[in-house]
Amino acid sequence: MADAKVIPFDDDRSRGAAAQRPQRRRSAGNRRKGDPAAVREVQPLPSREIPQDDVPVTPEEKPQAAPGEGGGLERRIAGGLAFLRRRLTGEYEVDDFGYDEELTDQVLMSLLRPVYEKYFRVEVKGIENIPSEGGALIVANHSGTLPLDGLMMQVAVHDNHPAGRHLRLLAADLVFVLPVINELARKAGHTLACAEDAERLLERGELVGVMPEGFKGIGKPFSERYKLQRFGRGGFVSTALRAGTPIIPCSIVGAEEIYPMIGNAKTLARLLGFPYFPITPTFPWLGPLGAIPLPAKWTIQFGEPILTDGYPPEAAEDPMLMFNLTDQVREQIQHTLYKLLVQRRSVFF
Repeated sequence: MADAKVIPFDDDRSRGAAAQRPQRRRSAGNRRKGDPAAVREVQPLPSREIPQDDVPVTPEEKPQAAPGEGGGLERRIAGGLAFLRRRLTGEYEVDDFGYDEELTDQVLMSLLRPVYEKYFRVEVKGIENIPSEGGALIVANHSGTLPLDGLMMQVAVHDNHPAGRHLRLLAADLVFVLPVINELARKAGHTLACAEDAERLLERGELVGVMPEGFKGIGKPFSERYKLQRFGRGGFVSTALRAGTPIIPCSIVGAEEIYPMIGNAKTLARLLGFPYFPITPTFPWLGPLGAIPLPAKWTIQFGEPILTDGYPPEAAEDPMLMFNLTDQVREQIQHTLYKLLVQRRSVFF
């Protein structure tokens, strides 16, 4: 709002005019008969400045909007329509694994981002340990009853890395037999957790994520939270050695509390063909509402990479080397988890 302009009274002019007036005036009663009535000189009113806000402004003098201010909405609408046109006409690309980069960027990431930023309020550390280009294998702990930790890790890499890299996750067989979930996982760039697919992605310079604990980690009871399970037989180490790519340990804190698993209905799990059927303080007691995760605050920390390009080609067949590297990765993740838990002020804040 423009500041109000104070119009000054002309005190000096008023005093000067008073000094020029005669000191004695003849009253109307003393006027001689027949004299005309005295006519007083009319003083002009002080001129009033027109405030700047009232001055008309020509179109040329109006401030011009910045180039990007006015057309933001129009550009978004045009971009959305162009996206729909490409979807309908099939003018988009997918790779050999079914990965649709445009759909992932414009739709899937947009759906996950509010959960990542507003609900779980994920804090990311050590993003500089992920290379800007070339293949790398990110190895993380697995927890949370449902595999939301992998999705949050994918958003963390894409949104925080300077190169905006995409993380290609290696998922369990169950993911690719579920309707809808199967198609979405493929479109988001994820693939089956097998050595062949992992090697192909790494050799193409992709960033690959794996959670070696599998169902043992994600389906463990709440009483064993943040205690890493067995990392399998070290297949991920063999894959990294063959591709000559670095291994980046990743520690995730916060996922254990979103669905505190206090029981496992094993009979029901066998009937449904699931590896476990979780019982939490809210599920299945609250029905569909029990499937809403608790709003725990997350921290994802990427550790220093473990280089593998210095090993000879036959190192991938050395069981002792694979055991040692697997144990090194596991211990580094476990140590970081304990450190993050000590630093955490609260589960939810």
